[in-house]
Amino acid sequence: MVFNCAQTKILSPNYFMNNTLLIVSLPFEPVVFGVKLNIHLILEYLAFFVGFRYYVFLRKRSTDVISSNNRLSILIGAVFGALLLSRVVAFFENPVAHLQEDWLYNLNNKTIMGGLFGGLLGVELAKKIIGEKHSSGDLFTLPIILGLIIGRIGCFLAGIKEFTFGKETSFFTGMNLGDGVLRHPIALYEVVFLTVLFIIIRRLQKSNHTFQNGDFFKLFMVTYFTLRFCIEFLKPNSYYTLGLSSIQILCLICLVYYYKFILQGITYVRKKLYLL
Repeated sequence: MVFNCAQTKILSPNYFMNNTLLIVSLPFEPVVFGVKLNIHLILEYLAFFVGFRYYVFLRKRSTDVISSNNRLSILIGAVFGALLLSRVVAFFENPVAHLQEDWLYNLNNKTIMGGLFGGLLGVELAKKIIGEKHSSGDLFTLPIILGLIIGRIGCFLAGIKEFTFGKETSFFTGMNLGDGVLRHPIALYEVVFLTVLFIIIRRLQKSNHTFQNGDFFKLFMVTYFTLRFCIEFLKPNSYYTLGLSSIQILCLICLVYYYKFILQGITYVRKKLYLL
């Protein structure tokens, strides 16, 4: 048997990522009965629906210390806060370019990070108005994470049509997202992170450890905003303030907002390490 070295090829990890794992071309735009489907939009709506149904499911099976009327007021506050800040933060991702667009474009342009923090502020404002003292976030935590996972799958399938793609890379996770360039699949990174976070929080909820009301939501916000601050460095942003994108600035604001929880977490970890 003659082994022809000249005909052999050394396949890089990127080859397997793009030819084995990725079984559809991106952007994924299937045509059904002659109509091109917007998978990103479909999964975005599905994320809201599944997330809300999961929230209802959890609320029926838990003892909610917040009354139904107050919970409704909190939901309304969350919705309006999210609608407002999601668009404000999205505008400041590149205000120079967005000023050239019409009002309808800017109205539809939004970011989940602004939505999350805006929802948080809306909730706190609503609770202050109605005089609700109990923390309300834990019941929303897993539904939000589940919705984010579904939504980010939609962002990934949208490829370069949705600004959740990363810079060009030679790293083994690089993928062709529709422009023939191997890029960081930012949305896919988030899906993996959020799936792991969902499992961790779910197990913590079932554990025998005692947690304060609201700790799970705080854990989600701190870890997710930390992740987003880091992976923004992998995105091809074109507008910066003090070397940071608007998303990164928002992430820092959120982490400052939760500084007490972060310090408590650091103290807890240090005590555990000391005992070891």
